[in-house]
Amino acid sequence: MNKPHGSGAFLAAVTQEQFLTVLPRDEAVARFEAALRPRPLGSETVPLADALGRVVSEDIAAPLDVPPFDRSSVDGFAVRAADLASVGASAPATLALNPEVIACGVAPRLAVAGGTATPIATGGPIPRGADAVVMIEHTEAVATPDGTAIEVRRAATPGQFIGFAGSDIARGETLLRRGTVIGSREIGMLAACGLATIPVHRRPRVGVLSTGDELVAPGLPLCPAAIHDCNGPIVCAAIAENGGEPVFYGACPDEEAALDAAIRCAFADCDMVVLSGGTSKGAGDLSHRLVARLGAPGIVAHGVALKPGKPLCLAVCDGKGVVVLPGFPTSAMFTFHDVIVPTLRRLAGLPARTETKAAARVAVRVASELGRTEFVMVSLVRREDGLAAYPTGKGSGSITAFAQFDGFLTVPALADSLAAGTEAEVTLFTPHLRLPDLVIMGSHDIGLDAVVGRLAGMDHAVRLIAVGSLGGLAAARRGECDIAPIHLLDPKTGAYNAPFLSPGLDLVEGWRRMQGVVFRPGDARFAGRSATEAVAAALADPACVMVNRNPGAGTRILIDGLAGGQKARRLLEPAALPQRRRGGRSAGARRLGRRDRAGGEGLWPRLPAARRGAL
Repeated sequence: MNKPHGSGAFLAAVTQEQFLTVLPRDEAVARFEAALRPRPLGSETVPLADALGRVVSEDIAAPLDVPPFDRSSVDGFAVRAADLASVGASAPATLALNPEVIACGVAPRLAVAGGTATPIATGGPIPRGADAVVMIEHTEAVATPDGTAIEVRRAATPGQFIGFAGSDIARGETLLRRGTVIGSREIGMLAACGLATIPVHRRPRVGVLSTGDELVAPGLPLCPAAIHDCNGPIVCAAIAENGGEPVFYGACPDEEAALDAAIRCAFADCDMVVLSGGTSKGAGDLSHRLVARLGAPGIVAHGVALKPGKPLCLAVCDGKGVVVLPGFPTSAMFTFHDVIVPTLRRLAGLPARTETKAAARVAVRVASELGRTEFVMVSLVRREDGLAAYPTGKGSGSITAFAQFDGFLTVPALADSLAAGTEAEVTLFTPHLRLPDLVIMGSHDIGLDAVVGRLAGMDHAVRLIAVGSLGGLAAARRGECDIAPIHLLDPKTGAYNAPFLSPGLDLVEGWRRMQGVVFRPGDARFAGRSATEAVAAALADPACVMVNRNPGAGTRILIDGLAGGQKARRLLEPAALPQRRRGGRSAGARRLGRRDRAGGEGLWPRLPAARRGAL
């Protein structure tokens, strides 16, 4: 598709179609499964070495007994139990030793006659004539005129310390049932029965495409406005985790002919196709338009009442599932795991996924959008009365959220919020939850990363949750964290941190930080100037736009002080910026300022010089 030019193209680019029918989550899933009717895709035979993680496609019976012969379960002597029936501590029996030693893998040559015994090792085959084994610890070697013998002072019973043939697995016994996922224990059973090949369900081949002009493969340099493709690798990994065989077709630009060819190639070669991006209703969103042409019945749901994940597109074309995930990573993975994974597992013959859940109290109020089921990622911390769940403030474009948080809670579509203190069920990302040994909540600082790294190297689990200085203080008062990093200036006293403490909290000084003003390189208004001069220049120039920090932030208080209380329209609030630009820093930007030094001029001369960030 040619890129738009001119006013008409501009109007098309900024005009967005609306989702005509946004379906409830359950209805969208029901439509998809009714059209697809997911079931295992057939059977194949694989070598035992490749069977780990595969799903057995038919019942497997043991072709032989395990063990295949009677064997000793201890180191000792093979004997006749009748020779030792009346033996006791005061009435020992003496048995002559046969001239052979039976070890593992050694077939016995001599039968055990009455009054004799044969040395035998653990796992050695029981010789003919013997029906019991006595432990070597219960015997004593003695010399007799006829040679070496053993003296036994404990009675033996038939079958003592013998593992009989077939006692573990009997020939014809069902080893594994259809639908069993093969793990290391199953591998051991199959190997013990001599099975070299295993019948398993065929893995569904799932074609994966990422779409977007901005995508660059990991490892390649980024050009302006480009980002690395993370959806492709993470979707491929999730497919493999759930029994599929991912086939990655790379990232395709938003060019209609190329994208259509890539989709059709994946559709022809695979059992299912998963795309990410291009599913919204903008003029440049092509994926759902191309999917609609692949076959009947076509798109069964486009727009689902999920947050994140509203743009999800589900289609079934000529018996194959085709899914277009939202482009933002968090949206893509939530919708994939919630909607697509159950279907994928049925295609692979896998049992339904078992979710691990934990009960927790919501630490702060969670606002939600009425009418959409919302998934909220949370970190879990231990409190005296149980677990507390802290929601992340990261949006659907977050890439790190899945790796940094413990799980998610669900806000029902008919609720507009979860109040602080609400009991909630948290679905964990991993089946094993390790709560942190140390919880740090408050203002984030890159110095904390070094501290946490040192602690992790000492095998300490540390949870770092950036909720701001005031949020950290509140968490400390509630007993939800061990350390609250803060850097707060009290405008009334001019003192840092100490005025904000409450009973039960101690202040431990940490390190000093440098703050400054970021500007484009070569800007004569700011280059070579102090922070005070830079803020004054910004206020004096009508063409200058300065982005302020959020109210309550320590840097904001400093800037307000330098601004002398002026509320210039050029001091923009962060909320006025596009989401993806917040907190960003231009390439080549410079910082203006100096480190605070005790006894010297501070970074902000109009305010107290003693700037101490504290833990």
